[in-house]
This record gives sequence, C-alpha cells and structure tokens, in this order.
Amino acid sequence: MSEAHLKAEIERLRAENEALRKSPSRGQVTLKVSEKGAVSVYGLGRFPVTLYKEQWEKLLAMADSIRTFIAENDHLLKKKE
Repeated sequence: MSEAHLKAEIERLRAENEALRKSPSRGQVTLKVSEKGAVSVYGLGRFPVTLYKEQWEKLLAMADSIRTFIAENDHLLKKKE
C-alpha cells in the first residue's frame, strides 16, 4: 500500500469513528424500520427486537397484562444490571 492510500484509509476510519460517536449512545433505545418493513427496537440487548406492525400492536394491547404478570412474578424474575 502506498503512503497516500494509508493516509486516506486512516482519514476514512477517523470519519467512521466520529460518526459512530455521534450515533445513539449505549443504553439508549432507538427505533428503525427494517429492510423487510418491520419495526426494530435497538438498545435493549445485543440484538434488536424486530416485529411486524401487527405483532407490535398485539403486544402493546397486552401492556397491562404484561405489567401485571411482571408484578406477580417479580420474585422469580432476574434483573439485568
């Protein structure tokens, strides 16, 4: 590799690192539309949670039931620290 090519590669990597620094920070939850048209939630774990619109609507309609279930089973559930 030539010196000019190496310098160009270093500049490209610096720009990429800067863009990554400006992206949502760890722990921040973000939403995106996937390539297949589903809703992906990033920031909950290592991988995104991706469901289609109808699946999210069904899950969101159960929000009260999920909260009740969590409260009733709190003593069995682990908390991620």
